[in-house]
Order: sequence, then structure tokens, then C-alpha cells
Amino acid sequence: MNWLSHIGKQASRLASLELFRYIGPGFFVTVGFIDPGNWVTNVAAGSQFGYQLLWVVTLSTVILIVVQHNAAHLGIVTGLCLSEAASKFFKPWLRVLMLGSAMVACVATALAELLGAAIGLNMLTGLPLLLGALCSALFSAWMLFSKNYQRLEKWIMGFVSLIGLAFVFEIWLADVSWVQTFTGWVTPSFPVGALPVIMGVLGAVVMPHNIFLHSEVIQSRQWNVHGDDVIRKQLKYEFLDTLTGMGAGWAINSAMIIMAAAVFFKGGIVVNELPQVTITLAPVFGKASAVVFALGLLFAGLSSSVTAAMAGGSVFAGIFSEPFDINDPHSRVGLGITLVGALAVIMLLADPFKGILWSQIALSLQLPLTIIPLILLTSSKAVMGSYANKPYGAAVLWITGLVVIGLNLALLIDMAR
Repeated sequence: MNWLSHIGKQASRLASLELFRYIGPGFFVTVGFIDPGNWVTNVAAGSQFGYQLLWVVTLSTVILIVVQHNAAHLGIVTGLCLSEAASKFFKPWLRVLMLGSAMVACVATALAELLGAAIGLNMLTGLPLLLGALCSALFSAWMLFSKNYQRLEKWIMGFVSLIGLAFVFEIWLADVSWVQTFTGWVTPSFPVGALPVIMGVLGAVVMPHNIFLHSEVIQSRQWNVHGDDVIRKQLKYEFLDTLTGMGAGWAINSAMIIMAAAVFFKGGIVVNELPQVTITLAPVFGKASAVVFALGLLFAGLSSSVTAAMAGGSVFAGIFSEPFDINDPHSRVGLGITLVGALAVIMLLADPFKGILWSQIALSLQLPLTIIPLILLTSSKAVMGSYANKPYGAAVLWITGLVVIGLNLALLIDMAR
């Protein structure tokens, strides 16, 4: 009986080890889910509108899970990333529109990441923002070219997660209105003047570059060449990976809004710069809260700027029907466009906080140009074969796409008034 029990334990251990072979890309993408852009939009949402915009995080996370799983679905089945598939199956005009706008989205993403890292450096050393952004860009490029990022990734993710978990922990210390919190999570509300912030939160959660990056990370493993059994197994484990990673991101983003509502909105404090957020960390970290926040912001900016540059390299390489490869000239050009483009825009910004917020709004405006082509690809039997989206799955995806388009139209109408 003891022998059988031992065998059972060993089998369980092997099963869990096998699971971890398939888990990873979703958590890798989650780095971009708690980046400086999220910090800015969440603080803006909570400090200006209290708990009323928590529903945006819930909706955005649901959209994110659906879209990211679909992007991974494409990579697993075809062995192509999204940009490669677009180049292979779309007409030139659609390919240029989709991938050209995606490159702009990668630049907008890198802008927020580099600015966040620069603000962290400024808080720690007093280094001017532009110089800090330049140092951050050079460091991110070095991490990619030297291939050192994979060695540091777990440490960076661990520290960023520590800051995120600190926000989650603090909601138990703060004077939080749980009735308003639960209502805010499930009740759509559009307060006057909130639409730009709503779209900023949406763009910060459902980030176009992450959709491209997820399919790139998945396709690099080339599970499609191992047959149907491996493909089916990977589709199952990948959904668990995506669901778990995005669920953690939902909790952290929600906690940021809740803390901003409990500390800033309740106190009538208008937040117009990131260093003010250190107030919310004081109950956990005390006098060291400013240093901890600055380090978290720095590492969040550095880690996510690397993923933004990787996405830029993937998109640009995909234009030439190639996967991301740091040794390939097309991938390097895409990486350079992303980082140099972001630095060029940063030089023109007068207000870093608003610059980050509007960069996230730009991401939301690009989303339909990524989501709709993705749906077309994964619903096509010519592309996916027997793994093409079934009618029910396609309907869910189209509803998701129409929701994003509707919110963007509402924002454009609101801005035109």
C-alpha cells in the first residue's frame, strides 16, 4: 500500500512538472499588464472617479483573455506569429494598414515604458527625464542584443510582482468601501469626462503589442510540427496559462484603482505625477516607500520596454514574412524604430504624466486594427484547418471586437465635441 502511494505521489509530481513545461507565455505577457502605463491610467481612474471605473478593468481583462488566447491559438496551430500570418494571408493594403499601425502602437507602448523607467531613475538619482529615458532605451537594447534578458526576467518579474502584491495587500489596510468596489467591478458607469480615462485603462490592459508578442513567443516553440496530440494538449495548457496570468493582472490593476480611490479620491487629491503614488505605499513600506516605488517603476519600465521592443521587432520582421530573431536585420530595424521613435516623441512632451496617459489611449484606438484581422485569421479554415474557430467561438470574438470598436467610436465622438 505504501509502495502504491509512493508511485501515486511520483505520478502527481511528474504531471505537475509537465504542466510547467507548457506554462509561461501568459505570465511573460503579464509583465506588460502591470507596466507604468497601467500605473498612470489606474491612478487617474481611481483618483478622479473613485470606484466607478473598476468595471473597465473587469471588461478589459475578459477581452484580454479572449484575444490573447486567440493569438496563442494562431501561433500554436500554424507555427506563425500574428505578423507573419498577416503577411502570408492578407492582401498588401490590409497588411500595411495592420502592421504599420501596430508599429505605431509599439512606439506608443515604449514611450510609456521608457518614461516610467526615467521617472523611477529621476526619483532615485535626480537624473533628468530625457537622459533617464535614453539610458533606459540603451539598457533595453543591450538586454536584447546581449540576450541577457532571459537571465534577468524572473528577477524583474518578481520585483514588479512584489509591488503589485503590495497594492493587493494594502486594500486590507486601507479604508476601502467594499460595497462600492463590488458595484464598480460589475456596473458600467460613464461619469462626465471619464471616457479618455476609460479608453486609457482599456489600452493599458489590452495592449496591441502584447497580442503580437504572445503569438511570437508561442510560435517560437513550434508545437505545430509535433502533431495533433501535442497541439490539443498545448491549447488546453495555454488557456490555463493565459487565464491564470491575466487573472493575476486583474487583481493587481483593480487593487491600484481601489487604493487610488481610497487614498486620493476620498481625500480630494488631484494626481498629476507618478511620485504622488508613494503615498499609497507608505502603510506597507513606511519611509522607504518612495525608494521601493521608484525601484518598482524603474524595473517595470525596463522589463516592459524590452517586451515592447521585442514586439516592434516581431511586427517589422513579420512584414518580410520572418519570425523575430535578434540576429536578423529586419528584427533589429523594428527594435530600433520602436525605441528611437519613442525617444523622439518623449523629447516633444511637456507633461510626462499626460504623455503616458495619452499613449495608452492611442493603443486603444489601434486595437480594432489588430483584433479584427486576428479574428479573420483564426476563423479561416485556409489558415487554421480543423482548428478554425467554431461558430460560437467566432461569435464571442466578433462581439469582443465590436465592443472595442464601439468604445473607440464613443471616444472619438466625445473628443470631437
